[in-house]
Amino acid sequence: MTDQQAPGSSAYTSDVPPTGPAGTHETADGRSLGDIVGDIANDLTTLVKQEIDLAKTEAKAEAAKAGKGVGLLGGAGVAGHLALLFLSLTLMYLLDSWMHTALAALIVTVLWLVVAAVMALVGRKELKSMNPKLETTQKTLKEDAAWAKELKNS
Repeated sequence: MTDQQAPGSSAYTSDVPPTGPAGTHETADGRSLGDIVGDIANDLTTLVKQEIDLAKTEAKAEAAKAGKGVGLLGGAGVAGHLALLFLSLTLMYLLDSWMHTALAALIVTVLWLVVAAVMALVGRKELKSMNPKLETTQKTLKEDAAWAKELKNS
């Protein structure tokens, strides 16, 4: 009776754990559930770090672009201010030959107030056109979220 099992005994011995897809310890490729969860956690950690690095890189690029533009506008403003000061004095002395000096100074002042208002509006429009949205980071985050949902559902 060596080929038959004793009544009530199992086909598996107690010292051999069940394995494989139907088992509780290993998957079809030989990795345990803990290994798979650990790999997923490592992958997600790496992904989050990469997304943060991408966001930092994009933010630095946008800030550098804005800083360079503001610096150039500031330098141009100083040089332009000096040029306009002497141009204004020239215009005021030219108008002084036809009218009183005070009226000539008032006309030049009003002219520069109009120019300053136009420049302020144009500069404000340029600063509003800056894009701080980090579009590439947003796109990859959406892709990552879709990947995570797909991974969760499978």
